Amino acid sequence: MTEYDIHEPEYSGTTTEEWDSPQEEDFETNDLSDIDNHFILSSTGFPPDNFTDLKLPVVSPDGALNENALQTAHGGAHSVEAIDDIDDETKQDVQNLLEDLSQDEFNADIGD
Repeated sequence: MTEYDIHEPEYSGTTTEEWDSPQEEDFETNDLSDIDNHFILSSTGFPPDNFTDLKLPVVSPDGALNENALQTAHGGAHSVEAIDDIDDETKQDVQNLLEDLSQDEFNADIGD
């Protein structure tokens, strides 16, 4: 089982726009310590060793926390639940963080 590190993303503003998971080339920097601020999980710590180590993006490349990204990361095909090699405690911690961000920033409940 992979030991994932959880990290609260940094963002400047919020959005409810449609969400597409960003690719490395979508960012205006190659500095992974800046890019990792857009993600919740990393399989190699923060900053990560590689872009592909980052999981569950929730902040757009322009720096806005995205409500749809929080929902996507919480449940469904591209969520923390879809990560095979994550332990149950880490999964629950991630879901709690996503729920807190959703409630704090969008006054929305994405929990069960």
